[in-house]
Amino acid sequence: MDFSRRHFLSASAGLATAAVLAGCGSNTGGVSTSSDSNATSGGSGKIVQWYHEYGEKGVQQAVNRYAKDYKDATVSVKWNPGTDYMKLLGTTLLSGSGVPDVFESEYGATLDMIQKGQVVDLTDAIGDATSKFSQPVLDRMTLDGKIYAIPQAVDMQLLYYRKSALEKAKLSAPTTFEQLVEAAKAVATKDMGGFFAGNDGGVGVLGNLLIWSSGFEQLNDDHTDVAFMEQAFFDGVAAYRDFYKSGALLTAASKDWFDPSPFVNGETAMQWGGLWSLSDISKKWKDDFGVIPFPAIGSSGKQAVPFGAYGSCVAAKGVNNDVDAAKKFVKWLWIDQTDKQVDFANSYGTHIPSQPDLTARCSQINSGAGKDAAEMIDKYGKAPSLFWTSKISDAYSAALTNVVKKGADPKSAFADVQSTAKAELQRVGK
Repeated sequence: MDFSRRHFLSASAGLATAAVLAGCGSNTGGVSTSSDSNATSGGSGKIVQWYHEYGEKGVQQAVNRYAKDYKDATVSVKWNPGTDYMKLLGTTLLSGSGVPDVFESEYGATLDMIQKGQVVDLTDAIGDATSKFSQPVLDRMTLDGKIYAIPQAVDMQLLYYRKSALEKAKLSAPTTFEQLVEAAKAVATKDMGGFFAGNDGGVGVLGNLLIWSSGFEQLNDDHTDVAFMEQAFFDGVAAYRDFYKSGALLTAASKDWFDPSPFVNGETAMQWGGLWSLSDISKKWKDDFGVIPFPAIGSSGKQAVPFGAYGSCVAAKGVNNDVDAAKKFVKWLWIDQTDKQVDFANSYGTHIPSQPDLTARCSQINSGAGKDAAEMIDKYGKAPSLFWTSKISDAYSAALTNVVKKGADPKSAFADVQSTAKAELQRVGK
């Protein structure tokens, strides 16, 4: 699994920082060590396309091959090593110098990119193909009815559980948080924890899930306030605090939540993790495991899974200054070229194609637990709001830590988050 995508998947779930997810390769202090590969397809136009560094072997060669297959322009692919791709991208767009014509961006264009006019509306490029994409994924790349990125491939988090452990306890896979707690307590032994979601007790990675699984969204519809200041949310956080203190929640494992080792080694009967671990877990446990969304919390709760998806964007003022040519290329690559999309999702790690109908052609996710996971995106998929800024996220993470680990009153702790959010939303909403 690529560390950069792990990074933003962590952020999507409420992790304020991603120090534990140090990337493959190093940042060079703003001087890119990118490698360029020019496709000589014979087209008269020119397009510069940027990718971040994917951790899986063969991706760089694949995207160069895709670019070379394009006949209507010469596409130069720039590969950007290091974990600060989004910082490099933002700085480049702001400077206006050397801006790529086409680039990928976490969850598609950021709010800043849209508000500053750095990206173009791709709604017309997608056209009738909107129905082909996973709706939650496409919605995350849309603002005010305009689509600013075309989804590429999808990663996700989910809950792994040992079937035999639950069967021995005469329990089914949990669909509610109450059942999760019951199952964790029932299967825990002196040698195996009941549930693991990180060495911080899950406070980081499960942060936003406590909002979504309690039945709420992060923000209200007009992006002026948080949407979770309700007793059901406070009760949900308090329930997680009780779980944290119960002893059934494993809080010290050999690796953190994003590594499958605790589950593979038998340190825990259930683990919150990522789709990227599916292959390793399948090799170890064969059919003795299943995958589920995070359970619903409370009577109004809903099951949920966080997803991450890079989206392909077109710069308003790219280096070749040909928006129409760039739009034509991204449509060709991420809508029309279904064979390439299957290859991109299926051949380099475990990912989900952004067009659900292509899942049947992906060998790792067209049956068993992989298929179950892929189907969760449309049913339960969640991603952070475009307006959920880092300042709001930091305030939320601090409040959650104070409640779960230090026993603070939920209503009082999150009132401070609400104050921070209102000020931030007023600032970015202008």
